[in-house]
Amino acid sequence: MGLLTFVINLTLDGCVDHQEGIADDETHTFFTRLMDESGAMLWGRVTYEMMERSWPAIARGDAEALPALREWAVKLEAKPKYVVSSTRSDFPWTNSHHIAGDLRTGVQALKDATPEGVLLGSGKLANELDRLDLVDEYKLLVHPRIAGHGPTLYEGGLPSTRRLELVSANHLRSGAVALHYRRAP
Repeated sequence: MGLLTFVINLTLDGCVDHQEGIADDETHTFFTRLMDESGAMLWGRVTYEMMERSWPAIARGDAEALPALREWAVKLEAKPKYVVSSTRSDFPWTNSHHIAGDLRTGVQALKDATPEGVLLGSGKLANELDRLDLVDEYKLLVHPRIAGHGPTLYEGGLPSTRRLELVSANHLRSGAVALHYRRAP
């Protein structure tokens, strides 16, 4: 069974708005490495739709992009992508698959079938999966910014506090810090 790892950019005040992070080569290289180390991506519908608007065109070469962005896009094109949605069932982007039905059962089956692990990249979905005790690890890229607005990490709340153990902390040149936590026993 693979681990389900929640991966997200956030500011010091917990804002997870994708436009608030520092989008440089080092950040994209960091996320490309994480994707390389995993067996699949997992998103909610909103995140999937945001990603599908940009990355396939970059991967095909139909849109201009820096080399680090193009590398990410090409690798993302090939990576299995799983989407949780109750309002959409057609996901035409290459290697995209729908998880329908019971959330716990569907995501647990994905974890069981993906020994390399699954990267979870949607804040609202992470909140729901954490409520179901399915999230094993957290890899947070904390940017040196205060956004002053939302959406924020876990704004929907959790039924109890999650105790975590720090696995690693790495500083990026931009001042962002990559934190890797694992659920404490």
